[in-house]
Amino acid sequence: MALEPISLPPAPPAGPPIAAMAPLCSVFRRYLKSQHLKYTPERADILNSIIEADNVFEVDQLLMEMRRCGHRVSKATIYRTIKLLQGAGIITLALFDSKQSHYQLIYGKAPRDYMVCMKTGKYIEFSDDELVALRERICRQYGWDPVGHRFQIYAMSPQGRKRMAEGAEEA
Repeated sequence: MALEPISLPPAPPAGPPIAAMAPLCSVFRRYLKSQHLKYTPERADILNSIIEADNVFEVDQLLMEMRRCGHRVSKATIYRTIKLLQGAGIITLALFDSKQSHYQLIYGKAPRDYMVCMKTGKYIEFSDDELVALRERICRQYGWDPVGHRFQIYAMSPQGRKRMAEGAEEA
C-alpha cells in the first residue's frame, strides 16, 4: 500500500524556530569523511532528490523519480546511501505500515507528526504545540536535551471506514 498524503491547509509551525544549520551536502560530506567514505556523484544525486521531494518517501518511489529525471542509479546504491544518510542524522525511518519502509528528511526540520489511515494508507501531517511541550517536559524530568520527536497516530479515516463497510456488505 503506497502512502498518499491528504491535502490540508498548512498547520502553523510547532515549537521554537529551527536554528540556521549547515548545508546538508556539507553535513553529509563530513559524516562520510568520518566513515572514511567518499562523497560520490551518485550519493549527491540521491541526497538532492530527497531534498527536492521533502516528503515521506519509499525507496522504490525515489528510484523511479530519479530514473525519470535521467539519473543512473541502482536500488542497492539508494539503500546503501539511505543507511549513510540515517547515520548522518539527515533522514530517519518513518514506518507507517508493515509492508514498506518509509523515510523522511529530518535535518533542520521542525518535527513532523502524522495520522495514518490503516485501511487506505492516506496520511495527514500535523503539528501540535502541546506535543512539543510534552516532549520538553519529559526530557527536563529526566535531565535529557530534546532534539526532536516522531509521533504517529494509527486510525481509520472516513474513507477507510467506508471501504470497510463496503467490504463487509460484499462478504
